[in-house]
Amino acid sequence: MQKAFFEASFKDSKFLSAKEKERVLKAWETFLRNGCRQEDFTHALYEHLHQHCSFIAHYDRAGFYQIYFVEGEDTAHFLTQFDRSKGCVSVEYGADYWLTSPDYADINNALVEVATKYIPFLTQAAEARQRKADIAEARALLGKHGIELKEVQ
Repeated sequence: MQKAFFEASFKDSKFLSAKEKERVLKAWETFLRNGCRQEDFTHALYEHLHQHCSFIAHYDRAGFYQIYFVEGEDTAHFLTQFDRSKGCVSVEYGADYWLTSPDYADINNALVEVATKYIPFLTQAAEARQRKADIAEARALLGKHGIELKEVQ
């Protein structure tokens, strides 16, 4: 049984209708719930993040995904922007004004509310993925120099 999506009340803004905000929020929840899979990173979600959440475009949707969701440490860092316990500070600009924008405070605060239930699991998974990648890289570098790494826990 699929979990219900987070419900919020949105207002139309100059560049995003209330209906479009609802679609972005549903895409966001799907993206997080499914573990930040690339196939769930929709064009609408990408456009909202880089236009209204203090992220730069990183060339395109694929480039943005590459920057934040391939390496575990980058995913964990990205998630801090949506974590109230960490101040919701933009990871690229260092401020939280993206949450108070008159036109997008409704959708952006809803993104944070949805993220709250997924951040612990996603951060743990991202850190585990990064640890595994780091250990593999360390083994490869040691192997390059003929040094064998004993099993690491």
